[in-house]
Amino acid sequence: MTAPVSPAETLRAALAGLLDGLPPKVAAQAVDRLIANYRGTTPTDAPILRDRADVAAYAAYRMPATFEAVRAALDAFADVVPEWVPGSHVDVGGGTGAATWAVNATWPGDRPVTVLDWAEPALVLGRELAAASPQLRSAEWRRSRIGAELALPDADLVTVSYVLGELTEAGRGAVVDAAVAAGRAVVIIEPGTPDGYARVIAARDRLIGAGFSVAAPCPHSAACPIVPGEDWCHFSARVSRSSLHRQVKGGSLAYEDEKFSYVAATRDLAASAAPVASRVVRRPQIRKGQVLLDLCEVGGGLRRSTVTKRHGLLYKEARDAAWGDGWPPEPR
Repeated sequence: MTAPVSPAETLRAALAGLLDGLPPKVAAQAVDRLIANYRGTTPTDAPILRDRADVAAYAAYRMPATFEAVRAALDAFADVVPEWVPGSHVDVGGGTGAATWAVNATWPGDRPVTVLDWAEPALVLGRELAAASPQLRSAEWRRSRIGAELALPDADLVTVSYVLGELTEAGRGAVVDAAVAAGRAVVIIEPGTPDGYARVIAARDRLIGAGFSVAAPCPHSAACPIVPGEDWCHFSARVSRSSLHRQVKGGSLAYEDEKFSYVAATRDLAASAAPVASRVVRRPQIRKGQVLLDLCEVGGGLRRSTVTKRHGLLYKEARDAAWGDGWPPEPR
């Protein structure tokens, strides 16, 4: 019996050959400009994806990384609300639809999906790619200006991924407010940079102020214990490098790590929710006979925990723990 093809595999297949006919130099230049925009500090309030070349470069270069980052955030959220499945999804500034693929990877099945973006070339290509997925073929791809005038249809889940950095401060607030008004659950993902983290924290504060409860990554809805300017909270997702990745970056590794910051919040944590007691917020340090875990705890503080061989099974669990995991692990 043939094993079912995962959304990640389907997406990779759909992206294969996307750059056929596009000169490598053009693709590389488009990627360089996109990197500068996404990691820059100046909001544009205008579509970053301007034409087919930009969109093809973005999809081939950035879509796999966005997919893995969003999927990692959604997986952490799903672990906290294991019995919850979104019945509908709105993706704000969804571009070519990476977050819609990630939602489908986390919660398989058919549901109404609406992708909003102000770049028509991105929506066109996103619709083309979605044709490869039976669950996404009926998705609605709608052109919409993302900012102060944004109005969203009601949905169980609203995702806003790699969007806030393109907006003014007022525009960011308006987008978060629109997500709050429309969604039962809101997940916001930004690049794992100090600026990206600052945007996530501002959005987190706005969500909490609107009555939402934080489900992930924080094990609490209190103030973030990290001192601004001294550190920032972010996580990492491993991404297989495409030929375009290797061409642009000149790297020899078959993978790279996508750093991201995020917050997942709900209007109310279901009675069946299983919040984590703490979360691993740095890569675990494995040393001889011990593992050092940096934890954000339910009480709202940060603590380093040292797990040694004397802890028996917990030591083995600590050696297997990953950056971003809940801690301690659920009993098996």
